[in-house]
Amino acid sequence: GEPILMHLSNFRPVKRVLDVVRIAHMVCRQRPVRLILIGDGPERPRAEALARELGIADRVTFLGKQEDVYPLLAIGDVFLMPSEQESFGLAALEAMACGVPCVTSDAGGLAEIMVEGKTGFIARVGDVETMARRAVEILASPGRRQQMGRQAREHAYRNFHESKIVPQYLELYRQVMEAHRDRI
Repeated sequence: GEPILMHLSNFRPVKRVLDVVRIAHMVCRQRPVRLILIGDGPERPRAEALARELGIADRVTFLGKQEDVYPLLAIGDVFLMPSEQESFGLAALEAMACGVPCVTSDAGGLAEIMVEGKTGFIARVGDVETMARRAVEILASPGRRQQMGRQAREHAYRNFHESKIVPQYLELYRQVMEAHRDRI
């Protein structure tokens, strides 16, 4: 019955998994939540240690690598992606497609897939206080959380569904082939 904060990554330093744990700790001070982390990598031991140090280890679940992440993402109430670098933000887009609003950093492609205030919120890299505040804001109103989740899903499908993206790739390939026809 408690809200779920969700994170999915390869747990490399650029994903800022320690910030995910810090955000969850700040949110826990205001309301009980669970944090579920999907994935594995070099930062996992440090994230586990930080959860113990902050006293929230009993509220944090590390699932490790998972083959089928969509059913897991779909149970989340807020997806956290505080990355330092992100070329596109596929994990956040996958969460949005599952109807989960996101709180992300403004790194790389994340700002391109998010619609501030509609599909979730964007904060500066490292601004865990703002990210925690925004997560609490989403969780404070179940109606707003549901509305943002619907808008996230609609945005993901309308702008990033394969029926829209694949033709764009094919056209790009066609243009490149045409431009370099004499070399082929």
